[in-house]
Amino acid sequence: MTAKLAEMTTLDAARAAERGTAVILPVGAFEQHGAGLPLATDQIRAEAVADAVAEALPDRVVIGPGVPVGVSPHHQAFAGTVSLRPTLFAAVVREYVESLAAHGWTRFLVVTGHGGNNATLGTLAQELLRDRPDLELAWAPVTAMAPDAVGSMERSPVSGHSGEAETAQMLHVAPHLVRHDLLAPGTTTPDELDPFARLARSVSHPAVALPYDRLSPSGVLGDPRRATAEDGRAILTEATDRIVAFVKEWLDT
Repeated sequence: MTAKLAEMTTLDAARAAERGTAVILPVGAFEQHGAGLPLATDQIRAEAVADAVAEALPDRVVIGPGVPVGVSPHHQAFAGTVSLRPTLFAAVVREYVESLAAHGWTRFLVVTGHGGNNATLGTLAQELLRDRPDLELAWAPVTAMAPDAVGSMERSPVSGHSGEAETAQMLHVAPHLVRHDLLAPGTTTPDELDPFARLARSVSHPAVALPYDRLSPSGVLGDPRRATAEDGRAILTEATDRIVAFVKEWLDT
């Protein structure tokens, strides 16, 4: 049987809920990823991980509806970016959760390809803990789930959005969407940041939200030309393995 709720009948869904499956909700963003990657990069990566987790855990998880637009106001200076207010993004995810909870599901895992969603997901989890203690909401940022694979990559001193790690993942799961001819380094060293942006990115100073064009005129942090599909496979394999291990323990508790 398919693991995707969208492909099930209502009877299939009822049986899946009765089995005590967890629901995976893949969420991403609709935002610039430099000249070489598509706007849907974060959703594509989240869905790839959700599919891999479901394949590894047949009959234990189902994949619910995704949220392809996330919290991306910091990318709004770049054409094509679409963003939801944090309150609206949280409301959409909450409606998904509570709709499915009405049919018996109690455990929900949000796999997010966009780091900008993390703060909102954390707030939502706290609200559900207060309002719906019968439900459990976990969330997993894709790239952060693979520290070893990311750490072993050859990366620029400044790397991140649209850089080596994200490009590598896209080369692995959707190489046909990568514009190899347009991959180019963005901001790669601290000296290329403007003075305030350099200060704001320091872990020893207060955090501040900055528009991404202050960090990189091209929207890229790092040098995506260094990325390989093998790097991407390693990142997504490690992320999948960590999430699978978590879900197994979660469902067995």
